[in-house]
Amino acid sequence: MRLLLVGCSGFIGRELIPHLLKSGYLLTVISRKAPKKYPKSIDTTKLNHLQLDPAELINWEQDKLLCALKEANGVINLAGEPIANKRWTEEQCKKIEQSRLITTKGLVNAMSQINKPPEILINASAIGFYGTSQNKIFTEKSSQGDDFLASLCSKWEQISRGCPQQTRLVLIRIGIVLGRDGGALGKMLPIFRAGFGGPIGNGNQWMSWIHRKDLCQIIEKSLRNKKWEGVINAVSPNPAQMSLFSQTLGEVLGRPSLLPLPAPLLKLLLGDGAKVVLEGQKVIPERLMKMNFEYKYPELKQALENLTE
Repeated sequence: MRLLLVGCSGFIGRELIPHLLKSGYLLTVISRKAPKKYPKSIDTTKLNHLQLDPAELINWEQDKLLCALKEANGVINLAGEPIANKRWTEEQCKKIEQSRLITTKGLVNAMSQINKPPEILINASAIGFYGTSQNKIFTEKSSQGDDFLASLCSKWEQISRGCPQQTRLVLIRIGIVLGRDGGALGKMLPIFRAGFGGPIGNGNQWMSWIHRKDLCQIIEKSLRNKKWEGVINAVSPNPAQMSLFSQTLGEVLGRPSLLPLPAPLLKLLLGDGAKVVLEGQKVIPERLMKMNFEYKYPELKQALENLTE
């Protein structure tokens, strides 16, 4: 099976690309960045790279990109500026939106021009769709929230629904992805290893997390199982409050986790983006549970032990 990957050069892609190559897929990766170097154990002869910006609509008219799309049996679109890396200035919010919406619009429009479009489109979204809450429980059936991220996810998903009717669409609402070399855990590890870790804010907010390896498995299952379509919450079945997350991480590392990061400091660092971390949401992967998806790391301690060994 030949796949076209968009926005897969970042934190998730570093795990996903080797995973798919080992599973025998042929990959074409579209990215603004130059190709990465992979370990010698990875067979990169099955990997092709197109260096261009997918957020520029004109690039979707290039022959080499259209040719790659015509040859693809499936498309994985994870494109998007990181949410919590910078303060949410007006300029940054625009970048967060355009990196997702324009890229997906260009992709969907290009797919619609092909006589035989790809069989499947796996399009990323986020649990930010539901908004934030410290007491509600969200499933795939829950309604949209009313903040910036909820609006963004709704627009993003709506654009992806414009793909050709014969293309199976899987919308993966991704939670907090845990990996050793980036993401939220990557930022927390140096602080906790130094003995200065602790809960963020009051510690009561929910963290709906998922191990990066399990996320890759969900994506591959979506490719292989034709019954998988529509919205899927890509989170562990065991969300944790921030206080428990911090306590567990401290235990795994053998370090104290008593010093909370004050909310005002986080707001100073992230601006409006701090709301996601300070309020959080409790999201349940109802559909994955009904489809009997087998998590490799369903429990928080198990996941953190694997990522810190």
